[in-house]
Amino acid sequence: MLKLIARWNGATRQKRVGWLILAMSILYILYFLKARLFAGGGVEPIARKEWVYFVLSFIGIALGTINVRMAEMRERNQAVLPLVDPDQIKK
Repeated sequence: MLKLIARWNGATRQKRVGWLILAMSILYILYFLKARLFAGGGVEPIARKEWVYFVLSFIGIALGTINVRMAEMRERNQAVLPLVDPDQIKK
């Protein structure tokens, strides 16, 4: 447990924020699927606001992933995205 805490504190702020956004989005999606969408009878209808939050959670996953990847790029001091071939940029 102490290693996990030390690793968390050793990460940059950008990477920690990215992981928090990812975790919150994934947890909300799991909650929505389990408690709201697949719940048994007797549950009130799902409001439009909850559907909006559900869709925004997927956007949160994308933003969190981008944040973590950009933090890793910053740590490596890389100027080019890893998905781009550096030879194509020189042309």
